[in-house]
Amino acid sequence: MRSLFSSSLHHLRPSLLPLPSRPPPLHHLLRFTTITSSSHRPVLSKAQRRRAERSSPSTLLRVALDQCSKRNDLSEALRLYDSARADSVPLSLHHYNVLLYLCSNGPKSSLNRGFDIFRQMGLDQIPPNEATFTNLARLAAAADDPNLAFDVVKRVPAPRLRSYGPALFGFCKRGDFDGAFEVDEHMLRSGVVAEEAELAALLGVSVEKGRGESVYRMLHRLRAAVRRVEESTEGLCEGWFQSEAAEGVGEEGWDVGKVREGVVRSGGGWHGIGWLGKGRWRVGRAEVDRDGTCRCCGERLDCIDIDPSETKRFASSVSGLAFQREVQSDFTQFREWLAHHGPFEAVVDGANVGYFNQYSFSFFQLNSVVNGIREMSPSKKLPLIILHKSRMRGGPADNPKVQKLLERWRRSGVLYTTPIGSNDDWILIAKSIGNEAYSDESEKGSWHIPTVSGDDIEQPIQWREFFQSRSDASKTGFEISIA
Repeated sequence: MRSLFSSSLHHLRPSLLPLPSRPPPLHHLLRFTTITSSSHRPVLSKAQRRRAERSSPSTLLRVALDQCSKRNDLSEALRLYDSARADSVPLSLHHYNVLLYLCSNGPKSSLNRGFDIFRQMGLDQIPPNEATFTNLARLAAAADDPNLAFDVVKRVPAPRLRSYGPALFGFCKRGDFDGAFEVDEHMLRSGVVAEEAELAALLGVSVEKGRGESVYRMLHRLRAAVRRVEESTEGLCEGWFQSEAAEGVGEEGWDVGKVREGVVRSGGGWHGIGWLGKGRWRVGRAEVDRDGTCRCCGERLDCIDIDPSETKRFASSVSGLAFQREVQSDFTQFREWLAHHGPFEAVVDGANVGYFNQYSFSFFQLNSVVNGIREMSPSKKLPLIILHKSRMRGGPADNPKVQKLLERWRRSGVLYTTPIGSNDDWILIAKSIGNEAYSDESEKGSWHIPTVSGDDIEQPIQWREFFQSRSDASKTGFEISIA
């Protein structure tokens, strides 16, 4: 199977496996019509060309294969493929990717057919993409060959998380500790961030092999990357602490001073030094109340901050995205204004707070939250208020009392208005992260920037949990809580 790869995809040999008996011609299956050639063919309009393209053999084949993919109908997809080959219908990258995907999810008997289709793709000189290699890796994993699946991943110019899954899960299923963590190291070098499924698989093989140091690292990676683990992951954790291997792992004569330094360096709550002490663990499930106190042992949990290096990377990522999405002069102007008027202990999203539970924008509701945050501040300083320029004139802003309020905020140097065409969320987030200020929004408010998540920015969820306060309106007034 390893001979699958030659020096070039263009020189891969077609499979020697016999093809099934020839099915009916593709045009009988897809019911398309062809346009006869003529020396006096009329010039087609744009709409006519689109209709002709939609009725072309390649397009109808694509539609039919997509339907097979939805139904997971491998046998029909292979019939269509064989008929297309017999009728010399040109196949595109999408056609091949769908076929490889179906073969990788089919029975064992379909695996060789999948490799044969990949070889034919090379003969047709169709350049593969990341999805092609991912499907090929799945074929290898389904053939119980994680080594081949890993070899495939190494050939992907820009691998994604899904590209590594077949090799990683294949090694973990085998109990191959070294192979699994070799894949993990390759992921880290490629800048691919593992999620709970991958981390749980690595944790599982570490527990299975009794590798205490590896278990320790994986638990901390889970803590940093996953906000709430699945039941299966909880079971892996319990299995480790109830094992004999866990009883014998740990340092007995540790330096208390180093432990305290580690807790401070990591932002509180954990030290990162390793297992401390030996002996049997007491394992049980408990609830934590709203104050963070464990109802089993009575200890109060610490709030773990993002460490300084993570905060710096997070702020740099946000600034970079802001420069891409915003007019550069607008964002530069805000940074200059902030350098002159800052720093601030808190920043308020004026739009979210002013509209919360209101049919129209309420400056008086916004003012209540601003004053509430000032009272909570040790320095009694007003927070930074972010408002879009469109809020400054017309509607509620024309009220004389509102104009006096806005002028007072301006004179105090706490009101920043974003220009027309600007997204004030970028400024709100960048300010909060850069100076570690608390951000206040309504209980149902949210960021309106879809890219502030996932791989674009590191640690967005943890930052929100630690630095975001929330305000909620009721008949008795406003309640402001710090996350």
